Amino acid sequence: MSEAAELPPVPEQAHDVFGDRYADAVRYAELLAEAGVKRGLIGPREVPRLWERHLLNCAVLSEVVPEGVTVCDVGSGAGLPGIPLALVRDDLKITLLEPLLRRTNFLTEVVELLGLDHVTVVRGRAEEVMGKMPPVHVVTARAVAPLDRLATWGIPLLRPYGEMLALKGDTAEEELKAATAALSKLGAAKTSVLHVGEGVVDPMSTVVRVEVGESPGGVRFAAKRAKAARTGRTRRRRG
Repeated sequence: MSEAAELPPVPEQAHDVFGDRYADAVRYAELLAEAGVKRGLIGPREVPRLWERHLLNCAVLSEVVPEGVTVCDVGSGAGLPGIPLALVRDDLKITLLEPLLRRTNFLTEVVELLGLDHVTVVRGRAEEVMGKMPPVHVVTARAVAPLDRLATWGIPLLRPYGEMLALKGDTAEEELKAATAALSKLGAAKTSVLHVGEGVVDPMSTVVRVEVGESPGGVRFAAKRAKAARTGRTRRRRG
């Protein structure tokens, strides 16, 4: 049996969640089940639960993303949660940030195939693009790293008063508690654990929200940010 044949029936909730983009969501699921598995982006065991555990689980993140903002999906991998989010929210400008070439190739193909004009794929690590990429309102991430480490990559990419939204599992509360000191040093002003997707996914998706103040990344990144801004101004003057 091929991987594609194992793709489960599309849940009824997908029609409501993806709306006009329903057909594109189905195509994305097929791409994950076929090319995604062949290229090692997702494991074959994930195919039977692609809809509930991956596409719908990620799409409901849109419930807590403000309107019309810029988003950077850190460590986007196969495009989760960035692509499901893009399918339900064409008001967002989304950057899929991923360091591995085979993954960025896949992401670029998906974005072009699905006509996601509001999505850009960038190859690189978060720490490499800081200062080269405009700061964003929202950073998203899923299954990238423990919260304290994820925060050191994601928070410095934020604009002042932006927020990081990390999809986490059952250990979200414990991770948040363990990361409190690290988050404080990075300029976090407020943290919370949210549950989204009621009536769509069961159990609901768990999101750790980290809201920052006027200095995303805290003192340690202030100098880096200032240097990057000076470099940018110098380049613009020379140009």
